[in-house]
Amino acid sequence: MPDSRDAPHSVEPTIDVLPNGLRVVATAIPHSQAAVLAAYVGVGSRDEARETLGLSHYLEHMLFKGTESRPEPTAISAAIEGAGGSLNAFTSRELTCYWNRVPFDRLTLAMDVLADSVRHSLLAESEIERERTVICSEIRRAHDQPGQRVSQLMTQATYGEQPLGWEIAGDLESVGAVTREHLAEHIETFYRPSNIVLSVAGNVEPEEVVELAERHWGDGWSERAADETPARSAARDAMSDESAQVEVRDLEQCSLALALRSIHRLDPDRYAMTLLNEVLGGGMSSRLFTEIREKRGLAYSVGSHPTAFADAGHLSIMAGVTADHVLETVDVALDELRKLTSEPVEEEELERVREHAVGSFRLGLDAAASWCHRAGGMLLANGFIEPVEETIAGYESVTTADIQRVARRVIREGNLAAAVVGPFDQADDLRERVDRFSPN
Repeated sequence: MPDSRDAPHSVEPTIDVLPNGLRVVATAIPHSQAAVLAAYVGVGSRDEARETLGLSHYLEHMLFKGTESRPEPTAISAAIEGAGGSLNAFTSRELTCYWNRVPFDRLTLAMDVLADSVRHSLLAESEIERERTVICSEIRRAHDQPGQRVSQLMTQATYGEQPLGWEIAGDLESVGAVTREHLAEHIETFYRPSNIVLSVAGNVEPEEVVELAERHWGDGWSERAADETPARSAARDAMSDESAQVEVRDLEQCSLALALRSIHRLDPDRYAMTLLNEVLGGGMSSRLFTEIREKRGLAYSVGSHPTAFADAGHLSIMAGVTADHVLETVDVALDELRKLTSEPVEEEELERVREHAVGSFRLGLDAAASWCHRAGGMLLANGFIEPVEETIAGYESVTTADIQRVARRVIREGNLAAAVVGPFDQADDLRERVDRFSPN
């Protein structure tokens, strides 16, 4: 019987570039009942001034609030939802994405709505003020939720006072400073054809996608659209002077986060880093879950996650524990980090986590939306789309020596940050553990 793993992959994105420089990627999935469209724009919170931090996120909200042809704030969502579809957007530190999902036979409508919202927003003063209140409520809500707040503090401790350490949504003061002029200038500066990737996936024909893209995205740009997008400032290596941040709150338990500065998105060791994370805290059979939950019962949930940017990254560990278990949980986690540097992973464990990584990766591509966002995000961020089988080959090539080598790159003295939110009164003990941490 033939092995299905040897079968060629039938889903292959095609890339076209419009005369104005806008890149169009189409991924045909004939069996799909959907068409998913996404406009990826190469600007995020790390491209902003501290005084108006949150500008990209603010604009993301505003582009749903009326256009020249759909002046009513609800008209954009009504057009997509009226076809049975859905739409949304998100902002990260390095990009902004607007997307919608419709039945495949409504592709023309979906393209019109997406282009209209991204390119022709009214930016009405009344809507800007109304949305300011909404965004401030969003910021307050994130601050009030311990899990989100500890992640914010962890990021600040890991990157310090630089754009990667700032909050994507900004704060109440910076959002309060945003004006219509700021929003309009942000569009002029960053929303240019050469800085946008249009990704479409589903039951679509690439030729039709390109034709629609030319119709809706080809002409009508401002004179500045051909200008070069401003260069992004490089990330600094230094962590915060406050490498352990504690916010005492009257809660039932503590949210704990640890982080180490790690590798950038296209680092050759990225496949080994993925498998290292699988070993450390990638699932219910990981070392952290086994030691902290199953053997000691210190936490209900615990895990780790790698995050990578264009020129920086971090590996984080998150857990929810009672206050009297915070330091013990930290000690166990640090011991597991040390083991990764001192003891090679057993071959059996490597094969298990490799299978999990490959299987999770494949299952993550079971829908048109997954293909749309993978293709659009990779093309914008990296300049190319890595073939699926190349990613899997990368995982297959990792050895136990690779994992130990990468562990020694990342798990090193002076490269640890921590944050706690909750009823925790041993901040000095936590800081001592962080400052004195050594893999030896």
